[in-house]
Amino acid sequence: MTDVDSDPSPDTDARTASDADAGTDVVDALGTQEGWHAEGFAARVHYRGADDHYSVEYYAPSDCVLYWKVKGNGEVAVPVGRETVPDPLRERVRQDLDEAGVDPAVESRVV
Repeated sequence: MTDVDSDPSPDTDARTASDADAGTDVVDALGTQEGWHAEGFAARVHYRGADDHYSVEYYAPSDCVLYWKVKGNGEVAVPVGRETVPDPLRERVRQDLDEAGVDPAVESRVV
């Protein structure tokens, strides 16, 4: 039987306090973009097109963007694939990420 070392190895992708602060800084920077609201480790913006309503969220710990389609009176939202999201909205999100110091390529990351 082999004992498992519980200490993370040097190449483990463990977040440090400075990494967490950097994530918060990015979220705060997004919060200054038009329509975005920062809350803890995440930032959110709501988009209302002609017929569709979306909530877009950026999560600093996983460095990813999620899209939610908002239904009815706004009480229900379902996650949607980015291929269903209008291109102008995706472009706006990439621009906002870039202006906040986030690599805009994270917008296309599959979660």
